[in-house]
Amino acid sequence: MVKLLSFYQGRDSRKPTGGYRARPYKVKRKALGGGPPTNTILSDNESRNVIRVFGGNVKVKAINVQYANLYIPKEGKVMRVKILRILETPANKELAKRDVIVKGSIIETEKGRAVVTSRPGQDGIINAILLEK
Repeated sequence: MVKLLSFYQGRDSRKPTGGYRARPYKVKRKALGGGPPTNTILSDNESRNVIRVFGGNVKVKAINVQYANLYIPKEGKVMRVKILRILETPANKELAKRDVIVKGSIIETEKGRAVVTSRPGQDGIINAILLEK
C-alpha cells in the first residue's frame, strides 16, 4: 500500500447504502492518488507551481494570478488584460467571496466582463472570452 494517498480518487470501500463492499482484490495504485485543490486567487503578484505528475509529465498550477488572456469574438483577437475582480462563480458562491478563480467564473477585466474558459489549477493560465454587453 502506498502511503501518499491522502487524496485517494479510486472507488470507495463503502457502498451508497453505507455497507462495506466485498474485500477489494485491487491494491491502491499511485496513479489513483490526487492532491489538494489549488484555489487560484486574484493577487498583485503572479506565482505558479510546477508539479511532476504520474507518467513523468509536468502540471503547472496557477497559485496567484493578475492577468488573463482575453478573446474578443467581434475582433477575433486575443489580448493580455488585467483582472480587476471576480464577479461570480456559478460552481460555488463561496469561491467568489474568497476571490478563487475556477473554470466558469465571471470576471471583470479592463475590457469588460468575461467568462473563464480554462482551468487555472490544471493549466497554469487564465483564458477568458469577453461577454457581449
